[in-house]
Amino acid sequence: MKQKDFIFNIALLIFLNLLIKPFWILGIDVAVQNRVGAENYGLYFAIFNFTYIFNAILDMGITNFNNRNIARHTSLLTKHLSGIISLKLLLGVAYLLITFGVALTIGYDSLHLKLLFWMAINQFFNTFILYLRSNISALLMFKTDSFLSILDRLLMILFCGVLLWSNWLKSPFKIEYFVYTQTIAYFISALIALFVVIKKSHLRKLNWNPAFFVLILKKSFPFALLYLLMSFYNRIDSVMIERILPGEISTMQAGVYASAFRLLDALVMISYLFSVILLPLFSKMLKDKDDLSSIIRSSFALLFFFSVTAVVLLLNYRIPILELLYNEHIAESAAVFSFLIPCLIPISFTYIFGTLLTANGNMRLLNWSAVVGIVINLIVNFILIPRLYAQGAAIASLATQSMMAVIQTVIAFRILKIPLSNIPLLRSILFAAILIIGTHYFAIYFHGNLIISLSICALFACITAFCTKLISFNFWKEFSRK
Repeated sequence: MKQKDFIFNIALLIFLNLLIKPFWILGIDVAVQNRVGAENYGLYFAIFNFTYIFNAILDMGITNFNNRNIARHTSLLTKHLSGIISLKLLLGVAYLLITFGVALTIGYDSLHLKLLFWMAINQFFNTFILYLRSNISALLMFKTDSFLSILDRLLMILFCGVLLWSNWLKSPFKIEYFVYTQTIAYFISALIALFVVIKKSHLRKLNWNPAFFVLILKKSFPFALLYLLMSFYNRIDSVMIERILPGEISTMQAGVYASAFRLLDALVMISYLFSVILLPLFSKMLKDKDDLSSIIRSSFALLFFFSVTAVVLLLNYRIPILELLYNEHIAESAAVFSFLIPCLIPISFTYIFGTLLTANGNMRLLNWSAVVGIVINLIVNFILIPRLYAQGAAIASLATQSMMAVIQTVIAFRILKIPLSNIPLLRSILFAAILIIGTHYFAIYFHGNLIISLSICALFACITAFCTKLISFNFWKEFSRK
């Protein structure tokens, strides 16, 4: 793929997701928490993350393996599709059994289990959609993939919007309704994605072949293990808050953590979208032995600019932003927010260098690094949650994500012998320093108007990026010519 196409597809993917997903997270999701309260939402959030941890059982690394494999060998799509769909159904049954078994072991009651069942179904549909999309992106059909990336959230917005802001409901909105609308939206999106892939692959029937299942699972197992380990240290925080803390304070603190995590989750989506395109792109370029320098440099510059700008602005304006979004627990959320939002920077780095290592097949090193992440996360969480509650979990998350970014970046540079010149280090430091000082000044001077102040700071960030040549005019001219 030409660099011009890379930039266009990244821009399209980000544009469509910026239209839909921020409204879903900051509009619908926030409205649900404000409507049902921090305690009820905290229960939902903890169970959601519990089901998310075991997502690796649903996928077993098939999606990343398939994306990398089909990008390199497109002729395998038809052969693999029928067998993998059958395997996904089998894994869905195993996922339900294991998830419910662990839930009963740790003491989930009937309310927990009721929500758990439907949220587990949602996880199945979500991973199924991601698998289908991996075929589409591997075929470099990025425009179709961009549409499918927002379809489920678009449907959820429509369904939840009707329930939240119309007179259709005769009773107060319940957290269960939120879960059910997600189930319907995921189901419809899965059907449409399946139709697209079947049309492209000319699939006739499903293939139930145990030998093929074993072959695919062996090849994808390193990806599955990595996904499981990463899910553990990325999502265990709220589960530990809800399980470690006593009584009602546990769900309330999980709700506080969710209110701060929500904005991080919205921003991480942008970085994640880079990895969606970078994985098949890196895989193909590594196979063809193409020069990765310009793609790495441009990806780093764009994600550094985005992540640092977002973190600096949000930290300066955390109180007014949280007051704008939520009705309660503002001070507690702000304390958690101060440690969670900076996680965006190391997470963005892992979406470049972790994706690069995945494309290169360095799964064993990635898995060992993830084990280190789990150990760090558990130790810090067990020490800090009883003392600092949700803020302790946020500190654990920042420590873990920072260590993961350092480890994966160092491994990528050593294994792939990436020249340090590919990273505009001095320009990045200069950009960050000027942005921090300037944004602090604007935050004080324009304190009375949040929208004007944020807009000025965002414009200042763009100007600073060009002035420091983190992102140059020649950068864009180069892409427009190619």
